[in-house]
Parts: sequence; C-alpha cells; structure tokens
Amino acid sequence: MTEMNIDDYLAQGGKLTSPANVPPRYRGELMRLMASFVDSELAGAAGFADTINDAPGIRNRIAAARITQQKLEHAGKVLAVMGEFGADMARYDRRHDWAARMDRDADLAPARHGDDMRLSVFHYPIQGYGDAVVMNVLMGLATIVQLDELKASSYTPLAEVFRDIAPREARHVELGLNGLREILTTDEGRAEAARSVEYWRPRVEASFGKAASKRYETLSRFGLRHHPNEELRETWAQRVRDLLMPMGLA
Repeated sequence: MTEMNIDDYLAQGGKLTSPANVPPRYRGELMRLMASFVDSELAGAAGFADTINDAPGIRNRIAAARITQQKLEHAGKVLAVMGEFGADMARYDRRHDWAARMDRDADLAPARHGDDMRLSVFHYPIQGYGDAVVMNVLMGLATIVQLDELKASSYTPLAEVFRDIAPREARHVELGLNGLREILTTDEGRAEAARSVEYWRPRVEASFGKAASKRYETLSRFGLRHHPNEELRETWAQRVRDLLMPMGLA
C-alpha cells in the first residue's frame, strides 16, 4: 500500500494497528507525540516527588506518592508502545535529568526547551505542597482534555493505552481538589492558593500550543488529532472556571 493510499484510508477514519503498516511520515509524528507524553509524565513525576514530604499528614503524603507512582507507570505504558517501534526502553528514561528545572520567572514560549520533549510547563519549579496541589489540579484538567483527544487516535495500540490511563489521571485531579479544599480552610492557605493559580494558569494554558497550528493540520490529516489547539484550550479554560469559581479562585 502506498503512503497516498494510507492517507486516503486515514482520512476516512481508518485505524493502524502495527508498526509494520505505518508509513514513515506518520511514524515520525506518532513518535514525537508519544515522546512528548512520556517526557512530560517523567518530568511531572520528578517534580511531584520532591513535594511528597511537604504534604501535611500521612493521607496527603500517600496521595502525593500515588500520583507520582502512577505518572511513572503511565510513562512506562506509552514507552512500551515506543519500544515496538525500536525505541531503546532500557536507556530512554535515563537519558535526561527529569528533575531539572529552569528559573521560576523564566519566560518560556510554548515550545520544547533543552534536549527532551517535555511540555514547557514542566520546566518550571514547584515551590512546596500548596503550589504542587494547584499545579496538579490545573495540569491534571489539561491532561484529561488532551487524553480525551488522544483516546481517538488512529493508532489503535496507543489509543487503548490512553483509554486505560485516562481514569487514573482523572483521579489525580480529584485527589488534588481534595487537597486544595483543605488548603482553602485557612486565610493563609487561600492566599497561597490564589498566588499559585495566578502563577500556573497561564503556563498550563500555554501547554495547548499555538492557535492555527500547522502541525495540528498534519496530525489531523493522519487521524492522530481531531480538535484544534484553541478548541481544546477553551474546553480546559471552561472546566477550570467551573471548578475554581465556586472556590473563589477564578
């Protein structure tokens, strides 16, 4: 089958199921998409791991540890799909310093920085438990929106992994909201949460990428994406408003 024939097949909603029937251009976009997810999960887990001991009480520490563990597991599940395309799984997660962060006030464009593929938001450092909780809620909501998009990916093995991961990422948001409600019970906690929302909100928003993205056009043509960046960003923004306004944080 020629690449043009596969383009027509994908344009009609066709699915691919094996590296053997994936054309080179499709493979390149698929690997980039997977690497971005894996690197972001590994960097996210490294950031949250540093805050586990800052969490108040055993229950909150268990929740923070569970989120960290499951982000590593999610990275491993997608990395296994990359391994079917020849990625060296044994070396991959040791290739970069996932805990490395840039300055808190760095002005990072919504693009890749450094030599890994993490989203730009994961280059910013987390400052303590309350900051981690707010970041987890805002980025967790973004991850759910992005997984809803990727669950319909034309590469079936990856779509199945994302459908498996999505409920656990949703649970991470619930755990974050529980922690946030506890933080908001004091004036000091409410002020800290408000500062963190102001800090993280634009940085998470930037993780959706540019409007009218040319790369989205390619991903859409291959059936790997179905909704443009600006539409996903607005879905996320509305969910943030719906959750945070009743808390007095939006």
